[in-house]
Amino acid sequence: MGAMDHERMEEEDPPAVLREIIEHKRAEVYEAKARTPVRELEAMCAQAEPPRNFFRAVTRPTRERPTAVIAEVKRRSPSAGLIRAEYENGFEPERIAERYHAGGAAAISCLTDRKFFGGDLSYIERIRERVPLPVLRKDFLIDPWQLWESRAHGADAVLLIAECLDEATLLDMMILAQQLGLTVLIEVHDMENLLRVRPHIGFPHPTYCLLGINNRDLRTMKTDVAHTLRLVDLVDDPSILVSESGITSPADLARLREVGVRIVLVGESLMRQPDPGDALSALLRPASA
Repeated sequence: MGAMDHERMEEEDPPAVLREIIEHKRAEVYEAKARTPVRELEAMCAQAEPPRNFFRAVTRPTRERPTAVIAEVKRRSPSAGLIRAEYENGFEPERIAERYHAGGAAAISCLTDRKFFGGDLSYIERIRERVPLPVLRKDFLIDPWQLWESRAHGADAVLLIAECLDEATLLDMMILAQQLGLTVLIEVHDMENLLRVRPHIGFPHPTYCLLGINNRDLRTMKTDVAHTLRLVDLVDDPSILVSESGITSPADLARLREVGVRIVLVGESLMRQPDPGDALSALLRPASA
């Protein structure tokens, strides 16, 4: 990211926790690019299995599963710390993904950031070897190089956080992602960023782009599903909208379906349970059951 982009990021003044993560990620990516040039990643991508269609997997609800759940493999977070004590040692992302698959997940989201979330890029490959579902790389992607890295290591989709990217970089990364066959989930946290990215949703091809509203307030770290309900009227096509964070019950899913939102991303509430797969099954039961 160039000096001008850096200045734009500072002008937008992201919350302190996000600012800290972005600064660390810049240094991390700078070092990683020196170790692995993009031509090496291009060669890896050429040998990789084709990406699974993440967009299609989550945008086709059925009578049995009227809400598509992107179930998240998440070890820790800056706000919650280690989610369960047993995740400290012997963390098995592939086993969790298997339980999610059995529990009715439409797709998997996997945290790969090491410092703040205890993730690892190798988790994606481990998950893909064990389950047939498409996998989203959830990380702080600020450089096109990371898209090559994501595809080289098996990702089928990537998260692009509006608060982390200026408009030009966002568009460049959306174009490259489409060329690599990656679905993008463009995430916003507030109305200002939703209005900023809304004209670009579906670019450069509509079947490669989802819009996510994160229900977590980055300044207070609290979550509220009503945040999606407040912003949904500003979304041109709710069928590609993903409500993220703070979803804990079948009633939450029913509230979202009432306004046309049929895709959710759920992580922490499932990962806190002894069996995340059973927790997902319970979440997907009808609210009246």
